[in-house]
Amino acid sequence: MNKPAGNWRWKKVLSEFRLYLCNEWVAGFPSHTFRNFYYRNIMKFNIGPNCSILMHCKFDCTTNFNIGENSVINQRCRLDNRGGISIGENVSISEQVIILTADHNVDSAEFEGRSKPVTIGDYVWIGTRVVILPGVSIGKGALVAAGAVVTKDVMPYAIVGGVPARVIRMRSEDLNYKTGYHRLFH
Repeated sequence: MNKPAGNWRWKKVLSEFRLYLCNEWVAGFPSHTFRNFYYRNIMKFNIGPNCSILMHCKFDCTTNFNIGENSVINQRCRLDNRGGISIGENVSISEQVIILTADHNVDSAEFEGRSKPVTIGDYVWIGTRVVILPGVSIGKGALVAAGAVVTKDVMPYAIVGGVPARVIRMRSEDLNYKTGYHRLFH
């Protein structure tokens, strides 16, 4: 049985309004407690304990976002979660990182949209202004150097950098730190 068109439109309007509030009001509110409450309860994001999503981060939809315990997303990141973003534990994502999960098929006459999830493993460190493209998996303990554009999967414990990102060297596998932190008014 088909749902009435009015119901679908009303749900779309509510979803878009939640996203507007999230990106334009909540993201700028200087309280981790308030933002995490909104993200967990209104946006329905799966946010682990002791996580920080600092101010002015933007999301592209009201679903498909998971972040593990003690992980930190710094200020002014763009998180295109339409295709799904899964972030592990003790991950540090620096300021102004862009994670994309959707794009358009360049060979499509209809400008067809497509999406692919992005997965980021435990203990990953992503530098400032990194761009991660749709469908990429970043392995446990990897480090992505500032300004890199990640176009393909990154193996565990690899340090990558450049445009496109390439392996520079390997990182120590002896990682046991906790990245969780909160900054006052951030």
